[in-house]
Amino acid sequence: MTEPLLQTAAVTLAYDERVVVHELDLVIPQGMVTAVVGANGCGKSTLLRALARLMRPRGGSVLLDGASIATLPSREIAKRLGILPQSPLAPDGLAVEDLVGRGRYPHQTLFRHWSAEDEAAVESALAATGTSELRARPLDELSGGQRQRAWIAMTLAQETEILLLDEPTTFLDLTHQIEVLDLLDDLVDAHGRTVVMVLHDLNQACRYADHIVAMRDGRIHAAGAPGDVVDAALVQDVFGLQARVIDDPVTGTPLCLPTGRRADATNRRRARSTGPDPRPSGAEADRQA
Repeated sequence: MTEPLLQTAAVTLAYDERVVVHELDLVIPQGMVTAVVGANGCGKSTLLRALARLMRPRGGSVLLDGASIATLPSREIAKRLGILPQSPLAPDGLAVEDLVGRGRYPHQTLFRHWSAEDEAAVESALAATGTSELRARPLDELSGGQRQRAWIAMTLAQETEILLLDEPTTFLDLTHQIEVLDLLDDLVDAHGRTVVMVLHDLNQACRYADHIVAMRDGRIHAAGAPGDVVDAALVQDVFGLQARVIDDPVTGTPLCLPTGRRADATNRRRARSTGPDPRPSGAEADRQA
């Protein structure tokens, strides 16, 4: 039986004495998009940090091709696993092409410097992300969506099998959010990459992910294809939100429609705006007659 590419085995994660993730077992499907969702503080970003070896587990282990990631050389991990954290920082004035070129650092050695292979990887990453025309522009002069595409290009230039992204759509307007998610979807289809991303928007997760991991209180509440696991009960259990879940009219994936107090308020406003029915009731009509 083939070992999963990336998985956790009874992983416990903690900040000092505060345990955030509890003995979690997770298998990341290879060649698919996995979205990790859940309420704030449930452990989503902490889990992603552990998958990227940015955080040492209190217990259990993270396994890459069956080997504990803690035992692997950093350079080997960087060749196989790319990470894009929330709000990454770059030096002032750094040009897009220079940023993307930094993705090739794991492939440099004392005896192997910049090569035609590195140049080709950078050009391919710029083309895939639509940032070729931005190559000479400083990163801090770009729009939010352009910057995010440039950072994704850097991770692509690493040519890793796995991409880990922590809330890649944060701070982006709706157009740029869809732009980034479409790009990641294309990478999986065209290059067979394995993408794991933390998302706050459940509807976007359902639309773009092949596999959803819903977390609650540091544990996996449900995992599977969106259509198999996302329903009104899950939304209530994981997010504490009353909602209707219907089929998305565009994709057929689950579409969450929150109800709660907003629905009642909307109905009241609608009643106020239309006012009372000017037509007399039946009894009043009889009296007027």
